[in-house]
Amino acid sequence: MQPARPRRDLRLPEVAHRARGWLAALAVTGVAAAVRLPHLGRPAELVFDETYYVKDAWTLLNLGYEGQWGPEPNPAFEAGDVDGYRTEASYVVHPPVGKWLIALGLRLVGADDPVGWRIASAVVGILTVLLLARVATRLFGSWPLGAVAGLLLAVDGLHVVHSRTALLDGFLTFFVLAAFGALLVDRDHARERLLRMTGPPRAPARWGPGLGVRPWRLLAGVLLGLAVGTKWSALWFVAVLGLLTVGWDLSARRRARVRRWIAAGVLRDGVPAFLSLVPVAALTYVASWAGWLRSTDGYGRRWAALHPGEGVTWLPEGLRSLWRYHQDMWGFHTTLDADHAWAAHPIGWWVQWRPTTFFYASPEPAQLECAADRCSQTINSVGNPVLWWAAAVALLLALWHILRRRPGAGVAVASLSGVVAGWLPWFAYTDRTIFTFYAVVFAPWVVLTLTWGLWRLLEPTPHGDHGHRAPPGAGRVSAARAGVVVVVLLAAVAGWWFYPLWVAEVITLREWQLRMWLPGWA
Repeated sequence: MQPARPRRDLRLPEVAHRARGWLAALAVTGVAAAVRLPHLGRPAELVFDETYYVKDAWTLLNLGYEGQWGPEPNPAFEAGDVDGYRTEASYVVHPPVGKWLIALGLRLVGADDPVGWRIASAVVGILTVLLLARVATRLFGSWPLGAVAGLLLAVDGLHVVHSRTALLDGFLTFFVLAAFGALLVDRDHARERLLRMTGPPRAPARWGPGLGVRPWRLLAGVLLGLAVGTKWSALWFVAVLGLLTVGWDLSARRRARVRRWIAAGVLRDGVPAFLSLVPVAALTYVASWAGWLRSTDGYGRRWAALHPGEGVTWLPEGLRSLWRYHQDMWGFHTTLDADHAWAAHPIGWWVQWRPTTFFYASPEPAQLECAADRCSQTINSVGNPVLWWAAAVALLLALWHILRRRPGAGVAVASLSGVVAGWLPWFAYTDRTIFTFYAVVFAPWVVLTLTWGLWRLLEPTPHGDHGHRAPPGAGRVSAARAGVVVVVLLAAVAGWWFYPLWVAEVITLREWQLRMWLPGWA
């Protein structure tokens, strides 16, 4: 008797796919690190809104709340005298999560080192590239496209600049993308469970089964709470991603032949989704104020004690003061209207019509490489033009697919979800001062939109009455792959060309002028 042949492990292709996906994601993460980490301390001065967040983070670390500084504190702080703060509370208008992350970098490296100011932003920016590569791999079912997405974000100027400056928007980007990724994993797990519980030979169910506790959705709630605890604009992501996850559940129940899939999706999935996201996010958000709540000297902390019987009286004293503080913050955000040289209408954000310059200087040329010419040193947050302009075309194509319900429309909706949450709401606030650099929060979805367009280019096209897919010819496959390679190479070349503008490299004035492609960039 011959020995039985070993059974073939059908999971090997899946394991190989995952291994390649992780290796590719780590490779583009290495590119992101190589782009973001060198000369992180340049320039050795607080640029743009770093003047607020770095010093706020340092006082958070030392006082538990944001403290005031004396007049003109920046020169002393930049020179290493970092203890010029006072114990009087400072009025700040953003929640503390992002500033606590900056404070972690200050603790690890030191507040007297510009690298310490920015290291947290750099690490989170690098992790965002890794996260996007994994998200795209899952969304498109292709590790090469996951690598493409990660590489495109790795060489995007808007994201590079935020990864090298101590602002809040890079942290916000990471948290909302991580929440999207958690909901994407939850979608796949929920679909698998639903198909196992309703698949053949079972008859079509009326309502379908409940899916119980979904830990990935709970994780998304925590991540969204941290996002709101960084900037309030994340509230739009709570709403949009909440609708997206319910939409995925509705689609899953319809595919599982649930007869009343709409009612079942709303009641059995929608209500638990709300409870998993909104209360969890709210509790996480309140917890992020723990330092302020535990203090006695934070701004407005004693308002409730000084105003008994006012405000929301049924809340505990600390939360009543916090509510009052939030009313003041809301008034600031909704009435801010100050002229600023880099203010930009959101209609131009997608094409980077008026990117924000964080820093500009004309160094003395005597001891520099540009000695024969005038020197220029800048941090200009202009996005990679190849990425943003090509994505604008992909955006129009995605909208057409969605409206016509063409193949790939569902993935297009997911690819555009962050654009809906991160871009469209700003059109309601055009009467206040807003900036193009806010667009970094939906930059990963800009990448996903372009990657979606490349995915559709690579996919076979449906034909016939039943929408069967025609096997693509070798010529079409080669042309599609060549198109993808061209887009990636052009983006990489553009990244190399604009890199000096993103990292404050000293160049000649003529070299700076050659990179000012649009009037709004200068």
